[in-house]
Amino acid sequence: MKVIHLISGGDSGGAKTHVHMLLQNLSRTIEVTMVCFMEGPFSQEARDLGIPTVVLPGRNIFRVYSQLKRMILEGGYDLIHCHGARGNMMGALLRRATGLPVVSTVHSDYRLDYLGRPLSRITYGVVNTLSLRRLDYRIGVSDAMTDLLISRGFDPDRLFTIYNGLDFTPRVPALSRAEYWKSVGLNADESSVVVGIAARLNPVKDIATLVRGFALAHAACPQLRLLIAGDGEQMPMLKELSDHLGVSGAVCFAGWVTDTDSFYNALDVNTLTSLSETFPYALTEGARAGLPTVASRVGGVPYLIDHGVNGFLFQPGDAEALSRHLITLARDKALREHMGRRLYEKGRSQFSLESTLDRQLEIYRAILRRKARKAGRRDGALVCGAYGRGNAGDDAILEAIVRELRQLDPDLPVWVLSRNPDSTRLTYRVNSIYTFHIPRFLWRMGKTRLYINGGGSLMQDATSRRSLWFYLFTISAAKLLGNRVMMYGCGIGPIHYPSNRRLAAGVLQKRVDAITLRDTHSRNELEQMGVTAPEIILSADPTVILPAAESATVDGILESAGLDPAGRYIGFTLRPWPGFAEKAALFGQAADYVYEKYGLTPVFLPIERRLDVGAAQLAARGMKAPHYILEETGSSSHTIGLFARMQVVVSMRLHALVFSAGQGVPLVGVVYDPKISSFLSYIGQDLYTDLDHLTLEGLKTHLDAAVGRNGDEAFLSGGVERLRNVEQRNRDTAGRLLGLEGGGAI
Repeated sequence: MKVIHLISGGDSGGAKTHVHMLLQNLSRTIEVTMVCFMEGPFSQEARDLGIPTVVLPGRNIFRVYSQLKRMILEGGYDLIHCHGARGNMMGALLRRATGLPVVSTVHSDYRLDYLGRPLSRITYGVVNTLSLRRLDYRIGVSDAMTDLLISRGFDPDRLFTIYNGLDFTPRVPALSRAEYWKSVGLNADESSVVVGIAARLNPVKDIATLVRGFALAHAACPQLRLLIAGDGEQMPMLKELSDHLGVSGAVCFAGWVTDTDSFYNALDVNTLTSLSETFPYALTEGARAGLPTVASRVGGVPYLIDHGVNGFLFQPGDAEALSRHLITLARDKALREHMGRRLYEKGRSQFSLESTLDRQLEIYRAILRRKARKAGRRDGALVCGAYGRGNAGDDAILEAIVRELRQLDPDLPVWVLSRNPDSTRLTYRVNSIYTFHIPRFLWRMGKTRLYINGGGSLMQDATSRRSLWFYLFTISAAKLLGNRVMMYGCGIGPIHYPSNRRLAAGVLQKRVDAITLRDTHSRNELEQMGVTAPEIILSADPTVILPAAESATVDGILESAGLDPAGRYIGFTLRPWPGFAEKAALFGQAADYVYEKYGLTPVFLPIERRLDVGAAQLAARGMKAPHYILEETGSSSHTIGLFARMQVVVSMRLHALVFSAGQGVPLVGVVYDPKISSFLSYIGQDLYTDLDHLTLEGLKTHLDAAVGRNGDEAFLSGGVERLRNVEQRNRDTAGRLLGLEGGGAI
């Protein structure tokens, strides 16, 4: 593989570090050449690092363009990689002339690059914006940057993400903590808790908020010290501010620091207070040193810092919130150690230099694969379901389907019908169309290969007849417009109205190629409806493939909610339904019973926040046992991780049962719909009762049996393994309909 990089040559800061590090290490694996458009420190440092560097100076754009075109065509390059406005402009000009794919790494918000320079903004800024739109692919230097590009209308299928990686090889600092404190003049001893930041002292880094927050925290925790590394125009103002706030004796301005290993070794807490960032190296350097981090919630920061798990986040400029987090860490050495260790492990596994290099090569390979893909043919899949409505179960279904489609073909374009297409685009990095924008999704159906009616109980009229009619319409339209049609890991029914049953049977019989089902009840429903033409396969709910979050992450989530990560819990997931209000108190009484008899602390976990939290509050009214009602459970992996920590789960929600079953947790189901009992019977868990017939004694009996199963590893693991094995039938069926074998294109 041979790649040419185009960059102005006047870059500094993170962009310079990223490009130099990347090309120096890539050159050991592939052929790279860097072309700069000016001579200077950037190009000289590149040569010193052994990066093959060519400088094409001059203001004559057309002459430089001709030189580059000849160089690329004669050099046998496979791909053009651009950085910055000048590189993007040249890449846009060379794209058609060379026939090569062109990708740009977006290091910063291109709309903010020339703030305060109006002439440059209306020249270079406009040219850069137009050029970015004309390139084939773009790489964001953080998930936040990629999200920003998606929000501005860039195609998610043509976006990639990479992070500024760091070498996590263990470092040996030149100076001990005490020696370093002395060398920079910090008044500290072993009883001190040292907070630090390494940043340019300019307005965008907002060090003033750090000084104010530190002063508030220092009043409560006098052992706190603040060490500021960096230089800039705000140095005098910041010194005056610390003096005005009465903390100058506890604050040290170390100036520009070159020995960063000794600096981070001298800290107990790392901080970042920027008003705007992409993904600064100061974060990963702090992670490498195993430091808990308190940072402003900007740019790519939340992708490394999990609030309450490996650090704390606050809104930019909020000195009071910053001070509260500093006080929390200052008073708890064990918490500092736990958070620092978690941050180190996450940084090492996801943000190391090795992972950055692997990711860049993976991006190049993907681009070249896509270039070889047959142009002009039908391509991609369109997925339709109850998405974008804030239901964790439905969202998890979509996540699982997208994950399995990507496993089949990582380059497959995926489109999703959603009630909230903007959110769906950002969350799943897929193209999305508003569910009821009928002309647009019909146009898209004329270009895709596979239509997926995606998971859940979409074929039912218990909650809405109109939704059933809509899904049947989309199935018919997709088939008539040339797609293969699949119903993916779904449930069927209940369909009560005879006219709806006839309509559904007719559409499924004529328009569907394959149906994979998550339970036996659904298969029986299809038989009774006379649906025999499609390939009908018994599989499982697709969400059983989704992993739980890492143990350390779940520990942090529990700690943030005030729960002991080593505690023993029983989970309840309830939902309002006709008849629930009359039975709600029984759940609270059962929770008290389990707490008193088995020492399991009740935790109420919502699947659909807007409904389930209220149901939990109603059930918990009058409870005697200590209990917790979580307002939300977060992402799918976080939600599954929380259910995995339960010793037993009692649920009215199907997906709480699916998530728990996938983690081998004993279950008690409360049935308001046949899909609940059918799922539990299918996986061999027989502890369930109808909501209408629910009694306290019956619930206690089921709970006793479920607690007894908690240690039955053979029973529980056998069910989990069976679920995951049969679930593969969903993916395999989709692969056959797409014409794929072994996860790749035929």
